[in-house]
Amino acid sequence: RIGVVGAGDPYWETYTEAAAAEGIEIELVDFTEYTQPNPALSAGELDLNQFQHIVYLADYNVSAGEDLTPVGSTAIYPLGLYSKKYDDVDSIPEGETVAVPDDASNQARALNVLQQAGLVELKSGGTIFSDLADIDESASRVKVTALEASLTPTSLPDVAAAVINNDFVEDAGLTFEDAIAQDDPEDASALPYVNIFAARAEDADNETYLKLVEIFQTNKDVQAGLQESSGDTAVALQTPVEDLVASLKKVQKDADAKK
Repeated sequence: RIGVVGAGDPYWETYTEAAAAEGIEIELVDFTEYTQPNPALSAGELDLNQFQHIVYLADYNVSAGEDLTPVGSTAIYPLGLYSKKYDDVDSIPEGETVAVPDDASNQARALNVLQQAGLVELKSGGTIFSDLADIDESASRVKVTALEASLTPTSLPDVAAAVINNDFVEDAGLTFEDAIAQDDPEDASALPYVNIFAARAEDADNETYLKLVEIFQTNKDVQAGLQESSGDTAVALQTPVEDLVASLKKVQKDADAKK
């Protein structure tokens, strides 16, 4: 049982078929909100989940006192800023409002997108822990409001622009090419935003789970479907698991120190 957000993406059916060809039966469990798959995995309702990056997992582990761990990478995706009112960032007037996701990890990344676009200034310079309080309002062009991630697309008629997580872009009738700004997924600081398969710590060496990661990473049809679903924005990765775990530990350590 693998928990995902967006099981309707065609590559998941391709992946399920590829796993079946290797003798592994997958049941996909679809969730509508990011807050749901990790508790379900911790409770034993799932065997794996695949929906989050390392920062999000670290935030969950620290806040919930859990020890979920990465068992493989999938891809990293640029995070985009979208607008129904303006064609480019420079056209957004001073004092307008921009929406960002309200969960801690995606909010920090979204604020860094806004800073890179010249819309806000962050007092810290921008970190994986930035939040609304980090915004230097006197030096920023726009105001920022935080909404549950699935609601950022529906906010577009009411705000100048919104940072929208990739899972919700196409559902909002947008394409990834519509983004008027985005971050750089190949930057050296991007490792914490690599998307992963996660498992309970005691299952980190489970051979079936590791085989499922291998199938995802190496099956050409799955990878082609992943690219198609992402609008060719996904940067597929086969990051060594030890690097993923090291990154998770560092982010968790930093999060503990910030408490």
